[in-house]
Amino acid sequence: MADRLTGMDVFVKAIRLGGISAAARDLHMSPAMAAKHLDALEARLGTTLVQRSTRRLSLTEAGTDYFEKAERILMEIGEAEAEASSRSITAQGLLRVSAPATFGVLHLASLIPAFSARHPEVTIELSFNDRYVDLLEERWDVAVRIGRLANSALVARKLVTMRVVLCAAPSYLARRGTPTRLADLGDHDCLGHTNASLAGTTSWAFGKDGTIKVPISGSMCSDNGEALVRAAIAGQGLVYGPRFIAAEALRAGQLSELELDEPPMMLGAAYAITHPTRRPAAKTRAWIDFLAEALPALGTDW
Repeated sequence: MADRLTGMDVFVKAIRLGGISAAARDLHMSPAMAAKHLDALEARLGTTLVQRSTRRLSLTEAGTDYFEKAERILMEIGEAEAEASSRSITAQGLLRVSAPATFGVLHLASLIPAFSARHPEVTIELSFNDRYVDLLEERWDVAVRIGRLANSALVARKLVTMRVVLCAAPSYLARRGTPTRLADLGDHDCLGHTNASLAGTTSWAFGKDGTIKVPISGSMCSDNGEALVRAAIAGQGLVYGPRFIAAEALRAGQLSELELDEPPMMLGAAYAITHPTRRPAAKTRAWIDFLAEALPALGTDW
């Protein structure tokens, strides 16, 4: 069984790393030994998994199917080992973190030095995008999600409360006037977010539950909240979205917060999400504990 798993590991790493020699280095064995393990694997299966040349490896049809299954098996073995050692006192290894793009760039990236100083044996892989990632399928250790969590089997820990804000630059307000009612928004240039259903390009949602929909229009829209804030600072129009994006500009007086006759919708909070079938390893627990400490201090005006 050990030889079978070693052959599988050589095969997967050779494909992932681009060659048998690279796989051998990663597994601390000679290239000749790695090649023997791959030969034995193919002999045992009775099929060719890879076509080999002096420059590259290419998967056969059988190899493509086997690769996906072998990678999953090795991943599950790794998870089982991680769970078994999850009570380890020392946080160590690769920590894979997924987070929303703008929040990650503005606030998470700057926290990494402090975390690394506290846990020097942890290497962090950050992925910043607004896509809803599958923790188990895509092998993320933890994801940061913002908003109101739907009912889910995922395990969530609240990190920091978030608010929504309506704001504009003083130069824009001096030129176009200051709205005081929801009905006034129809007379203003509203910068909509193309990926936000409650603060989108055709309507904005107000009231704590977001049930009051107000038609809006504007001369610009974007799928990036920071871009909309930058445009608002330059006097392009009103921007409506998470306060954590606009907080620095509000503190600097580049934007002014506006209050209408109905409150902004409640955004919810930022959460650390883990999968219930995994016992979080020490590295994951350390990261979540660190965020639960650092983000409230950082986001006092979010």
